[in-house]
Amino acid sequence: MRKNKLFATLLILLSCSLHAATLQGKVVGVADGDTITVLDATNTQHKIRMQGIDAPEKAQAYGQKSKQSLSQMVQSKQVTVEYQKKDKYGRTLGKVVLNGTDVCLEQIKLGMAWHYKQYKSDQPKEDRETYAQAELEARTKNVGIWKDKNPTPPWEFRKQAKK
Repeated sequence: MRKNKLFATLLILLSCSLHAATLQGKVVGVADGDTITVLDATNTQHKIRMQGIDAPEKAQAYGQKSKQSLSQMVQSKQVTVEYQKKDKYGRTLGKVVLNGTDVCLEQIKLGMAWHYKQYKSDQPKEDRETYAQAELEARTKNVGIWKDKNPTPPWEFRKQAKK
């Protein structure tokens, strides 16, 4: 009996740790097409790297358009960030939601970001599938970055810039 209670308690704790935490606040900055700064109710700023997407770098084709797209969606608006961890640069890695709309997914649909498949395991299965499908549809419709015949993914652009 005691082992069953302990096991049940451990399962509950484990399941709680798998759920994303949330952060709410006003977007006070847009660095590029996949990074924002959110000011919470305690006036603490949080740098947010949007999970599941990778937008063109500012110096890259569509970099400024991607940033403008994100700015138009979220600048000075209240958002919710669902997150589980920070990235290697200390930014909170999360899904940004505005009035029930997944902003990360919207950037993909508009052709302003790639689905960042290298880190897809960080995403819930449903988001992985939805983001991948949205990228396929954006490619098919030739919107945003997909107007170019062979757009350079940001991770390749960054690798070339280091050389």
